[in-house]
Amino acid sequence: MEEKRYTGTVTHMRNKPLPTIIQGGMGAGVSSWSLAQAVSKAGQLGVVSGTAMDVILARRLQVGDVGGHMRRALERFPIPGVAQRILDRYFVPGGKPEDKPFKAKPVPNENPSSRLEELLVASNFVEVDLAKEGHDGPVGINFLEKIQLPNLPSIYGAMLAGVTYVLMGAGIPRAIPGILDRLAQRQPVELRLDVQGADNGEVFMTRFDPNSFCGGEAPDVVRPDFLAIVASSTLANMLARKASGKVNGFVIEGPTAGGHNAPPRGRLQLSVEGEPVYGERDVVDLDAVKALGLPFWLAGSYAEPERIAEALRQGATGVQIGTAFAYCEESGLEHELKAKVLAMSRTGDARVYTDPIASPTGFPFKVVLMEDTHSDAATYENRSRICDLSYLRHAYKKPDGTLGWRCPSEPVEDYLRKGGKEEDTHGRKCVCNGLLANIGLAQTRRGELEKPLITSGDDVANVARFLKPGANSYSAVDVLEYLLRDTKVATVHPAQKAYAAS
Repeated sequence: MEEKRYTGTVTHMRNKPLPTIIQGGMGAGVSSWSLAQAVSKAGQLGVVSGTAMDVILARRLQVGDVGGHMRRALERFPIPGVAQRILDRYFVPGGKPEDKPFKAKPVPNENPSSRLEELLVASNFVEVDLAKEGHDGPVGINFLEKIQLPNLPSIYGAMLAGVTYVLMGAGIPRAIPGILDRLAQRQPVELRLDVQGADNGEVFMTRFDPNSFCGGEAPDVVRPDFLAIVASSTLANMLARKASGKVNGFVIEGPTAGGHNAPPRGRLQLSVEGEPVYGERDVVDLDAVKALGLPFWLAGSYAEPERIAEALRQGATGVQIGTAFAYCEESGLEHELKAKVLAMSRTGDARVYTDPIASPTGFPFKVVLMEDTHSDAATYENRSRICDLSYLRHAYKKPDGTLGWRCPSEPVEDYLRKGGKEEDTHGRKCVCNGLLANIGLAQTRRGELEKPLITSGDDVANVARFLKPGANSYSAVDVLEYLLRDTKVATVHPAQKAYAAS
């Protein structure tokens, strides 16, 4: 293919109103470029998920790149040679046979190969670039702090495409603001890895150099604004004061939000159903957050006009909405799964279970209860354990002082051989493969397809309310019209002045 230099312009959003609605960065590929594009075109903040974008791009190309979208964005990738190498490795004209497995791609590690770095940078570029097509509104990207290894090249790929916001939760993203600063200055960056068994003061790092990646001086990029996703005012205060660079705002996420939740504060207590019990200590002190003088958005069951109005009265800039968008036409969730969930919501049968142990991260993880998915324990027990995507592996120090990698969801004998504890494997599920199955990119092994593992917030019970009479689907714009129908949104929010000054 012909290589083309990226000529798109990047404009900072500080002179524009802050969004009232942030569309959540849900699951691998659920917050797709098409969803983010639709939300941003409608004047709010569309957000793509940055999770597992390397494998998603590789698999989209292997199924034939339906619509040609991946190749169209790759034509705009600014570093010569990279796009063609990726196409040579993964693109299958017309798509691979359905019964053939996807070609493997390199797994993340602390010293990624050039092949993996290229795929990480290019895949995040592609997703943001496509989300920006056809409008000049802001676009964000969401990463998980717990998935540390891919983050540096992934962030750089999003910045090459001109991403406006980087959002990150599922951990303490203290290092990320400074990393954004350095990448915008074409400087090498490094990220400290969480390593089990490391001695006090012992540090393990992963690194990325934009100039080395680009084979010379890297192109100009603009630092995106950073929004930290937190579940307490204490963490918000610490990040505002002690992060490595400027935190531009917060998303305050409650326990009813989908995906990974922060664990309850204090001693873990479970309900009779086995779900974590959240109490008064988990209610965020919004006055303390407001005192930080930065914009903040509230997340977790805010998809009602009166809830948005309540958030604004409490001093929030707006709200983040996930589940309502997960089942709209533009999301990346597989069509049949959307239809099933909407049908269940209509009949009052849709609900989520906050599983305290399913995720290898150790964070509670919300899953939609549905037959023939891995939310069902019996169905999951029939799966042969394998860890071939490896995004949620834990780093540990081996006896020889080098790093090893293990996942509580991998084969138990492998985990034990690597020094893991058997009790850590009980009830763990392969979130990585389940999330890829959710978006129609399930791996096949010996004729068996990986099954989905759908994550949603508590609002899944009521998503059918977005369906118009006689309709079986709804759009992102339908969600926005519903949410903002009674909301009086100021042209410029009071926090805008402080935000611009930052």
